[in-house]
Amino acid sequence: MFWKKRESHERRSEEKQSEDNLVTPSTMESELSMESLKKSLEQIDDAEFLEMNCSNNRIIHLVYIRTLIDQEKLNETIIDPLTNCSKASIQDCLVNSSTISIPVLKEAKSQLFSGCILLVDSSQNLWFAVPLKNPIGRAIETSETETILYGAKDSFTEQIEENITLIRRRLPIQELKTEKFSLGTMSKTNVVLMYIDGVTNPDFVTTIKEKISEINFDLFLDSSQVAAFLEKHQNSIFPQFQQTDRPDVVTYSLGLGKITLLIDNTPFALVAPITFFHLFQSPEDYINRWVVASFLRLMRYVCFILSVTLIPFYVALTTHHYQMIPIQTLLILVDSRSQLPFTPFWEAFIMLIFIEILKEASLRMPTKTGLTLGVIGGIVIGQAAVEAGFASNVLIVMVGISTVASFLIPNYLMTKANPLIQLILLILSSLFGLFGIILGSVAILAHLNSLSSIKQPYFSPVSPFYRKDWNDLFIRGPFFKMLERPEHLKPQKLKRYKTRR
Repeated sequence: MFWKKRESHERRSEEKQSEDNLVTPSTMESELSMESLKKSLEQIDDAEFLEMNCSNNRIIHLVYIRTLIDQEKLNETIIDPLTNCSKASIQDCLVNSSTISIPVLKEAKSQLFSGCILLVDSSQNLWFAVPLKNPIGRAIETSETETILYGAKDSFTEQIEENITLIRRRLPIQELKTEKFSLGTMSKTNVVLMYIDGVTNPDFVTTIKEKISEINFDLFLDSSQVAAFLEKHQNSIFPQFQQTDRPDVVTYSLGLGKITLLIDNTPFALVAPITFFHLFQSPEDYINRWVVASFLRLMRYVCFILSVTLIPFYVALTTHHYQMIPIQTLLILVDSRSQLPFTPFWEAFIMLIFIEILKEASLRMPTKTGLTLGVIGGIVIGQAAVEAGFASNVLIVMVGISTVASFLIPNYLMTKANPLIQLILLILSSLFGLFGIILGSVAILAHLNSLSSIKQPYFSPVSPFYRKDWNDLFIRGPFFKMLERPEHLKPQKLKRYKTRR
């Protein structure tokens, strides 16, 4: 026991010393010189060191990471201007490029790995960085997670600068602020906070800045990982940040008074604060006529309730309350279940697990194979299960309705949480019948009421109650009735129209 404690203490000491070495390098290593830079870049195969003679017999050193820069523009932007320039200053030679003065080695390495070329004038011991980032990345394409028939077709990419451009084109105002942060001691992921000054509640901006400053982690590869550190209720299955790859959704949210976080190398932005009801809103709600949009939104709420309660109701009625079933329906159920070896609970549980396996398998397969898998799993295996006596026809129909209904929820994270709610209600219904479903529903509502999104109530505007915000809650009211921003967001500017003309 003593040896284990001692080994553990030694290991922690070694880790601490290793971290200290990473954070605070020695004085020799922190000195800005070519030797210290070469030592830092040892065993990095794509690090390049070039030496070129300028027209006035001056020697300029070029240092860059080959895979991070745009090599096609290297000659045109840097080498040719320096070769043909007789001026004394590097900055005067590179008039078409922005140059950044480098004072310390840490800054030199930071600029180097962000896609800059370091220029070193050894005669004057001057260091400069010239941004020449490799523009590799995919083109702007249609969103695959939030598809709509009408409306804008562009979506975010992995390039954060392009994503800011897509938003600025829609909001060409100086009040749109962008503040940059860096997250991850290893990944150095750029995060940009966007909000409209004069509209967004300053408390939202302050809260999100405090949360960002508290993050201490090494690697961020996706927006969901950033959201996990910003959320207060990390054990909840309900997302407290909206993730979207649509610039029109982000723009509309900013206009309402929300904040947005753009994360580099991921096409999904984070929007907050959100409520539970935002998870059922689609971009098409603000494109269709308000009556149609309201009908479709109501359908989503109904389908969500249907998807989580239909199977538990089947189990509750067939297990505890079969006397409530009409005699004709009961005869059909008895005929359907007479040869089954499982109880209603195990029959439903196995089918729901099987459906989740099919969903996950179809996501992991290529598109065409996934469609084939869905047809085989949904029709062939389902029919075979009925004929083999493992499931009843009635349950197969209910599972099909429940699964299709769950796909109407526009938020993908909410769709993934749906089966867990369904299984919780299923277990409660098998134990306590209809009372179990009511008990589970009350517990879920209480849990939703306890959640928050950057300190704002998650179940607003129902609790706390904001009557005017109901114009865009269960229905999408006409635009001429939505002349004010949601009160629950506490915007600095409530009215959405000019008071003076």
